[in-house]
Amino acid sequence: MCRSDLLARISTDRNICGGVACIKGTRIAVAIILDSLAAGDTEKDLLDSYPSLKPDDIRAALAYAGELARENIWRVAG
Repeated sequence: MCRSDLLARISTDRNICGGVACIKGTRIAVAIILDSLAAGDTEKDLLDSYPSLKPDDIRAALAYAGELARENIWRVAG
């Protein structure tokens, strides 16, 4: 699946989860997926925890994070 197809799986709607980026058609926030992966959860863990989630949704969350990282410069403490 190409990057634009992945990003099309992400939606923001102020009437759903206050406009937080979510997987389209769900209330699963992109941040939840990214935080879970950062904490060491596997794709299987996420798919088991969120039955409506698809593998491409996880890749979409990563693609969305990649887009945000390209657009912003973040100071990391260290």
